[in-house]
Amino acid sequence: MIQIPFPPSKAAILLDFDGTLVDIAPTPESVVVPPGLADDLLRLKDMLGGALAIVTGRPIAQIDHFLPGIPHAVAGEHGVAVRTSPEKDITHPALPSVPADWLQKAEDIISLHPGASVERKKAGMVLHYRQAPEAEMAFRALTEQWSPEAGGFRLQDAHMAIELRPLGVDKGGAVRELMSENPFRGRLPLFVGDDVTDMDGVKAARQMGGAGWLIPDDFPDAVTFRRWLHDLSEGHGWGA
Repeated sequence: MIQIPFPPSKAAILLDFDGTLVDIAPTPESVVVPPGLADDLLRLKDMLGGALAIVTGRPIAQIDHFLPGIPHAVAGEHGVAVRTSPEKDITHPALPSVPADWLQKAEDIISLHPGASVERKKAGMVLHYRQAPEAEMAFRALTEQWSPEAGGFRLQDAHMAIELRPLGVDKGGAVRELMSENPFRGRLPLFVGDDVTDMDGVKAARQMGGAGWLIPDDFPDAVTFRRWLHDLSEGHGWGA
């Protein structure tokens, strides 16, 4: 199992949520926070002097719902919304708007494919087809009609989904922003995710002298990762 070559006093942990802390579920609303996870995260937060953050594609409000009062900081929607500490306001960069006809045509597709869904975000959307795999071709045909870069967006595949995201906003930028604030400043970032959207966070953490890992490349699955996280929370796996 992975060993961290420095003590908790020098570390900051930044974690993806879906597929990393919790198992992927059929819908975003149906995820289950495993028993004991909240306790493990709170112990880690205490060991790290508070330097524990969630960096997710979800809106911040959903992390507040699933992990109330646990992370010190949350970057939501891949960095579209960032709250650097519990007492601070959520900040947003200047963002483009999704054209209304793109949304409408996506909604038209889900009306023909029960189980498919459109997840609207502050800047962008996610076309989900996990519950309706046959909708993938229709979603891809639709997105091929768009010119996302001209509108300030980019398209990216996710877990059984296609995501429309604003250009220049990603988890790497979110990691750098969080690491510039206390209690993260001066520490080495440890970032863990499970998706192509997490690669920016992995790269940023490595470039800053820390470490970045992915499921399943470095941990076979979320269950194994949570077991490793539990061991860390009990003081195992840290260097001097």
